[in-house]
Amino acid sequence: MIRVKEVNVIGANGEPLGVFPIYQALSLAQETNLDLVEVAPTANPPVCRIMDYGKFKYKQSKREHEARKNQKVVHVKEVKFRPNTDQHDFEFKIKHVQRFLEAGDKAKVQIFFKGREILHREHGEKVLQRIVEATEEYGMIEQTPKQEGRALVMVLAPKGKKKTPAKQEMTEN
Repeated sequence: MIRVKEVNVIGANGEPLGVFPIYQALSLAQETNLDLVEVAPTANPPVCRIMDYGKFKYKQSKREHEARKNQKVVHVKEVKFRPNTDQHDFEFKIKHVQRFLEAGDKAKVQIFFKGREILHREHGEKVLQRIVEATEEYGMIEQTPKQEGRALVMVLAPKGKKKTPAKQEMTEN
């Protein structure tokens, strides 16, 4: 599938063999029962390597699988407030936001306005400020408050992971 006249060939052990016409490079690969794989198509002349292509693809998929396994998935949890949320309900919902941030997830906080409440946006901004103050040790503002339709939306991101007291006691003893 290589469509150039000459290629720079690298041997199976990684040693450079030099520049060869494509038919000669293919015959070198066939002599060793390996494949000629183009590894740098933008180079001049393109660089090809003599290798076992199946083994190369297998190792590449293993590397990608390991990279995906070590990846941390961050979820965005949503909590809705109203501009006139009572104190007990506010504290109850704040506990949810704190729990989400402690777990390493982001928290999307919405202040939803009904009817003519939208005229008094400052009430919603005060609620958001109270939320920021209540969760400042668990998270920080990732997205500042902005208007989305009839709602004010803000995203909080977790700060850092903290050790739980039970784990700290086990390490001290």
